[in-house]
Amino acid sequence: MKMKNKKIPMRKCTGCGEMFDKRTLVRVVKSPDGEISLDLTGKKSGRGAYVCKNAQCLAKARKRKVFEHSFSVKISDDIYGRLEAQIKEINEDNINN
Repeated sequence: MKMKNKKIPMRKCTGCGEMFDKRTLVRVVKSPDGEISLDLTGKKSGRGAYVCKNAQCLAKARKRKVFEHSFSVKISDDIYGRLEAQIKEINEDNINN
C-alpha cells in the first residue's frame, strides 16, 4: 500500500522572517468587516499574516508595521495590546498543559 506524502504547509513569520510549519505559528487576520484578530484555527475568512507565538516577534512585526502594510489599514495600540495579551495567554496555556 502506497502512503501519500503530505506536504506540511510552510509560512514565514512576519516578525523574525523565518519559515515554519504553519501549525506552529499564529495567524493574524483582517476579517471582511475590517476586524483584526488572532485566528487560532487558521480557518477564519479574510486576509491573514503569520507570526511566531511570542511577544518578541509580534513587537518586531509591529515596529516594522508589517500588519498595517499587509492589511492596508492603520492598527491601533489597543488592537496590538489585545493581540499581545492573547499570545501571552497561548504561551501560558502551553506551559500549564
